[in-house]
Amino acid sequence: MYAMGMGFRLASLIFAGLAVGSTAAVASDCPGRSGALGVSRTIVVDPTEHSRIGTMSYVETLPLADKEVVLTFDDGPLPPYTDKILEMLAAECVKATYFIVGSMAREYPQLVKRIYDAGHTVGTHSMSHPIPFKRQGVEKTKAQIDNGIKATEAALGDDRTIAPFFRFPGFGSTDHGEAHLAERGLMAWGADIPADDWRKIGAAEVAKRAMRRLDGKGKGILLLHDIHQRTVDALPTILKELKAGGYRIVHVVPATPDRPKTVTTAAEWRMHTPPQPVLPKITLADVRELDGSGIVSKSASELCELKAVPAREQRIAKSRAGKPKPEKQAAAKPRHPKPGKTGDAKQPGTKVAGLGVVGIKLGETDSKRTDASDKQTAQAGKSATHTRAKHVNKKHNKLAGAKAAASDLRSTR
Repeated sequence: MYAMGMGFRLASLIFAGLAVGSTAAVASDCPGRSGALGVSRTIVVDPTEHSRIGTMSYVETLPLADKEVVLTFDDGPLPPYTDKILEMLAAECVKATYFIVGSMAREYPQLVKRIYDAGHTVGTHSMSHPIPFKRQGVEKTKAQIDNGIKATEAALGDDRTIAPFFRFPGFGSTDHGEAHLAERGLMAWGADIPADDWRKIGAAEVAKRAMRRLDGKGKGILLLHDIHQRTVDALPTILKELKAGGYRIVHVVPATPDRPKTVTTAAEWRMHTPPQPVLPKITLADVRELDGSGIVSKSASELCELKAVPAREQRIAKSRAGKPKPEKQAAAKPRHPKPGKTGDAKQPGTKVAGLGVVGIKLGETDSKRTDASDKQTAQAGKSATHTRAKHVNKKHNKLAGAKAAASDLRSTR
């Protein structure tokens, strides 16, 4: 009986230890740094079961819970940037996944070993990072993948093993490239959240984009590069905001015979976006004063404010609509212009029959417009009178001349 009790307590302690290990409590991972970000848990994946991850390229992604983040770094190693990033991660007891370029591993093998010895996962990222990678033929693609792995393995040495993780340069995946990865049992990694640190933007903008996109998805694989100064400058802000936002770091490692995969469900490998607000259902047949063109022009918020009409009121309204309404004959009232206004007033520069072009300055009162119109009318009348008088005088002069000529003729006879 005593032995059974001791066995039960021992099993309980072992289970408790496994539970703490699976969540990787910050206190055990980062002794002496109680406020460090740390690693919340480690996911063990089998590349042969889920061979392509990262929603920027594929349907599936890592089985993360809300507020869980996986940090990844591409294109290195490159001093002094990789060194500084390793120091910052160590200060927060954070583990990441590095995708090494083969040519960089040949150049800086000691830095590759430092990454591995710090407990980070080491994957590969082709031999020379050609862009665009999609233009590589079948043989060149195989050579880029295989030679990058060989160069990284050579840098690590025989006593260190790289992870079977590969990320296509520039996300330039191809069918023949993915087929070659499957033949070698490698997992193709995409990403969920780009920080755009490869673009010519400031460190503050890198951190802003990373956190804004992460907040939008709620979780995911964050893509960074350990070959830029802007990434070095942005990382402290990113780590600080991750901690302030309640995010947790997850470390990813491959399954081995001694390290079984993490048990998951198929649904956990899909990115679930935050639920969108559900708008209330609107029955347009019940809307008061329904107008087809008006309904189309309304926004969603305006539609939500429309009120339904009770069935009884609808029947009453329909019965009233069927009865002809008596027409009201109102006596036509003559319209009289208001004092000071005239219907003949025109805009500046317009022509008036018989008056020529009327020129009225903007800002004049109605009385001024009337006076100006009357003045021009009077001037036109005077001109017409003068023309008629001139014509009459001309006829009179001709008649007087004729009489004078006849008188002279008679006197001569």
